[in-house]
Amino acid sequence: MSFKLAIVGRPNVGKSTLFNRLVGRKLALVDDTPGVTRDRREGEGKLGDLEFTVVDTAGLEEAKGDALEARMRQQTDLAIAEADLCLLLIDARAGVTPLDRHFAQLLRRSDAPVVLAANKCEGNAAHDGLVEAYELGLGTPIALSAEHGQGLGDLYDLLQPLVQAVQEGEIADTITEEAELEDEEGFDPETPFEPDLEAPLRIAVVGRPNVGKSTLINQLIGEDRMLTGPEAGITRDAIGVEWEWRGRKVKLFDTAGMRKRARVTEKLEKLSVADTLRAIRFAEVVVLMIDATIPFEKQDLHIADLVEQEGRGLVVAVNKWDLIEDGQAVMADLTEKLGRLLPQIRGVPIITFSALAGKGTDKLMPRIEEVHTVWNSRVSTGKLNRWLEGAVGRHPPPAASGRRVSLKYITQVKSRPPTFAIFSSRAEEVPPSYKRYLINSMRKTFGLPGVPIRIFMRKTKNPYANRARKR
Repeated sequence: MSFKLAIVGRPNVGKSTLFNRLVGRKLALVDDTPGVTRDRREGEGKLGDLEFTVVDTAGLEEAKGDALEARMRQQTDLAIAEADLCLLLIDARAGVTPLDRHFAQLLRRSDAPVVLAANKCEGNAAHDGLVEAYELGLGTPIALSAEHGQGLGDLYDLLQPLVQAVQEGEIADTITEEAELEDEEGFDPETPFEPDLEAPLRIAVVGRPNVGKSTLINQLIGEDRMLTGPEAGITRDAIGVEWEWRGRKVKLFDTAGMRKRARVTEKLEKLSVADTLRAIRFAEVVVLMIDATIPFEKQDLHIADLVEQEGRGLVVAVNKWDLIEDGQAVMADLTEKLGRLLPQIRGVPIITFSALAGKGTDKLMPRIEEVHTVWNSRVSTGKLNRWLEGAVGRHPPPAASGRRVSLKYITQVKSRPPTFAIFSSRAEEVPPSYKRYLINSMRKTFGLPGVPIRIFMRKTKNPYANRARKR
């Protein structure tokens, strides 16, 4: 079990900045606007030779009932309950506020051990606030500057005996494992794909605001892990949740809703969209959620096109299906629109369910696993060349400048997504329309629905070129 450190405090004291500093990456959104963080986020923290789990939380606010702030507070309370140590962060430049005193008193009564840190201690303006921090009754405060990395040595001295006292566990924060997404060295298409059950399957859930992304993830994992509600735009940054499905490790990424670019004007929302794009880039399969009552708006197709450009597997999840009366007619319309408006990814599976009621959500993961297998597809060189011969025979490439274009050879160069190279002495003269014909034929022949297919034309060398120069 890994040591878990929860960073808590009122809004806008620098919790996410400290979180990013400890994990060594800008995973949490940071902005001057109070209340940017709403869900709790976990990451693998490192400080010197110490490794531990660090949790970023929403700003502590006094709220009751079913208000958004109250639900945010519940998420923070859960983080405190699960933590081995809570780090109460205050803003030294603002001094100790009544809200700081209120929550310091609450934390002293909790079971979790608490230490105090005063952030933004760079410069003389923070001196008075650092002195005031003693009155909170939580011992000597650690003077920090999360933005500039000052005071981390004192934090190390505090954490070292505590972390070493807890058996360290392995936290798989796979969103930053960029190496897995590079071209595969030593790729052999003759070797059949076997899933690595030790590596988590990375899934990003994306879509327009208020289509039920967070509700779906809570339903899948069986707990209220993500903050939900009727308000649009609750989720602001991509939150990774580790889960296990039928013995297989899974990492689910909940993302902020993506509106049309023209409507995205605030800096914070632009940061949220950028975080969602990053989640798509590092996922293996993307679930595009749409609202059954407002199916396939232009923004949905734009998001699907982004998924195709990034080369990820795609599943279309239609939520709020319980509100549809004529399901058969709506499904037929969805299938027709998807095939017509998104021809570059033919055969994308469509799953219908109600995330709020939990009806039909069990159909999602099996289809995701199927798309993941297709995304990793390998086709032997022999089968590919027999297919190419037949495809060219049925429909030869158009002649260029009155000369026939000959396609000599094809091989698969990588998977994730399936990527192929076709060799021709006149590769640059093969038009995009003919490559689309080859992709559609290949998708049908080898059963590759729901994933992008890449075909690159490579030029073969002319064996007589050097001989002609010598003469």
